[in-house]
Amino acid sequence: MDLSTTYLGMTLRTPLVVSASPISECIENIKRAEEAGAAAVVLYSLFEEQLQEGSREIQYITDETALVVENNGYFPRRSHYNRGPEGYLEHIRKAKEAVSIPIIASLNGTSIGGWSEYAKQMQQAGADALELNIYYIPTEPNVTGAQVERTYLEIVEWVRSAITIPLAVKIGPYFSNIPNMAGRFERAGADALVLFNRFYQPDIDLELMDVKPRLLLSTSQAMRLPLRWTAILYGQVDCDLAASGGIHTQEDVVKMLMAGASVTMLCSVLLKRGVQHIAHLERELVKWMETHEFESVAEMQGLMSQKHVSDPAAFERAHYIRTLQSYKPAGSSAVAPVVALW
Repeated sequence: MDLSTTYLGMTLRTPLVVSASPISECIENIKRAEEAGAAAVVLYSLFEEQLQEGSREIQYITDETALVVENNGYFPRRSHYNRGPEGYLEHIRKAKEAVSIPIIASLNGTSIGGWSEYAKQMQQAGADALELNIYYIPTEPNVTGAQVERTYLEIVEWVRSAITIPLAVKIGPYFSNIPNMAGRFERAGADALVLFNRFYQPDIDLELMDVKPRLLLSTSQAMRLPLRWTAILYGQVDCDLAASGGIHTQEDVVKMLMAGASVTMLCSVLLKRGVQHIAHLERELVKWMETHEFESVAEMQGLMSQKHVSDPAAFERAHYIRTLQSYKPAGSSAVAPVVALW
């Protein structure tokens, strides 16, 4: 059984990659991930704000995640959150010494600036590749969509000019024309696109009358969005596609591969179940492939993409009305009127 795949010019043993998260704050967790079968690890993100203003504490753990018993063994201590730029470079070096799987550094930025030169130092520290996470939320009414797009592209171009290692760009799903932007990112220097960044939404504390962050871990339902756009982009852009968001089971992994993903990024499921769950996913993936007579991951990749399915419109508006018409109210055999759902 050949589970290997190619991502960012690297041949990986399997498509199971640890996404950027607090798991990688600890070298021991990175070693455990390798032992469990992770094909690569994306380190937690270093933020533009940390480079511009000095290290600031980033709160990763919420009450919900802290309650999960399995998390206690691998969540980093609060003191680890404050690892600044120099500490991050040292962390890359230590990770490279500790494991043989690829280590992908992660840089999170929102604007053009000298901070992007730090990507070069990540490369010098030994990172095998860099994931650029652009988390930009425009709030000024006079900023146009074209200006927002240009900002994204300039950030990619700036970072690309600073490094020679492979570059993955993690983006959000809110562009007016994702295929157009995907092609422009590729031309700007992206070797892969990671679909998608989660734009975490704040909550309001009614007792304290304050706005507070609230992180909710994903479920498999969240994979529908990256699944759709991975299937649409496969074959349209000449760069790798990494599926991120809602991947919890071997079936989720298979679906993403069939949509056209080169790798599947694992985060929430590992925060819930622990890094050892990677081994379980790999075993179940092998079982699924044996049952369905697939001998390699390569045979599955893109099999159910828009490019290859018999009904490409299934990924477009043509199935929008059909999907709504398929809904049936509880206790009723009749199809609900479409107008009732609009």
